[in-house]
Amino acid sequence: MSQVQCFPSGPFETNAYLLTCRETNKGVFIDPAPGSAEALIDASGGVEVEAILLTHSHWDHIGDVKKLKGSFDIPVYVHKSDRPNVVKPGSDTLPLMIPIEGVEPEFELKEGQIISVGHLELQVIETPGHTPGGVCFYIEKEKILFAGDTLFKGSIGNLSLPTANRVEMWRSLEKLEKLPPETVVYSGHGPSTTIGDESWLPRAREIFN
Repeated sequence: MSQVQCFPSGPFETNAYLLTCRETNKGVFIDPAPGSAEALIDASGGVEVEAILLTHSHWDHIGDVKKLKGSFDIPVYVHKSDRPNVVKPGSDTLPLMIPIEGVEPEFELKEGQIISVGHLELQVIETPGHTPGGVCFYIEKEKILFAGDTLFKGSIGNLSLPTANRVEMWRSLEKLEKLPPETVVYSGHGPSTTIGDESWLPRAREIFN
């Protein structure tokens, strides 16, 4: 059984998450946004935090990676295509609103990879489109998806940014629309939703193109 705690942080109210396996008390941080470190540290008291997982590398999702990595001495996971922007924030040409220190990720994520968090199994789904190395994390047994900025309640990630690719986004959304309708979606911004509630997904290209 999982516990998901969400902490909207930073200038864009980016959702930073602490995911915990209740049975083993092991956990991971997902997308530690700027200003989220204190809340995540407080919430993780008694939790054996094992890693920092990144859905993508935009600065508003990686702002406190350095702080948490230093505090917990834990590895960072990111897709290889987004790795350079974690090492050197701003190298994706998006202006940084605040200074962000880079880190060297220890592990690169890829399609189908399973990351174990206690008894929880997070499956990596490659979802490029918003960024080249965007991924989602799917817990099949619990029907939970951490979608980053690929899918929001009623919307999708910004496709006007220099990192975006429309064709890849349509393919990524096709993957997500095939998940069970009861799947709870924890997005990078805004409230949670379900795949079933986003009934427009098959028409995403028509709506957002």
